[in-house]
Amino acid sequence: MRWLRLLLVLLAGLLAFLQYRLWVGEGGSRSVARLDRQVQQQTRENAGLQQRNDALAAEVEDLKSGEAAVEERARSELGMIKPGETFYRVVEPEGSTTPATDTPPADDAQAPAP
Repeated sequence: MRWLRLLLVLLAGLLAFLQYRLWVGEGGSRSVARLDRQVQQQTRENAGLQQRNDALAAEVEDLKSGEAAVEERARSELGMIKPGETFYRVVEPEGSTTPATDTPPADDAQAPAP
């Protein structure tokens, strides 16, 4: 009977030790809750950084397409060409003007004289 009590006390002590480790020790429920909070915080931070990265990527795309737009404007309006390209200028004969250039502007569209 004495051995049974000693065994029962030993098992109760082992149960108390295991419960302590489960609730308080390393890898216990408090530790898991703390890690969950850290994961949530890191997820929010990552989402903010992802938005910033997306905005920067969009800005880079705008700058790249803006450069293409500047190049197109330089080609069409200023007649600029790249090295290695050949520029061809098409000149129409003087007698063939389009009707849109022959019509004078309307009276109300003219600017007032200074």
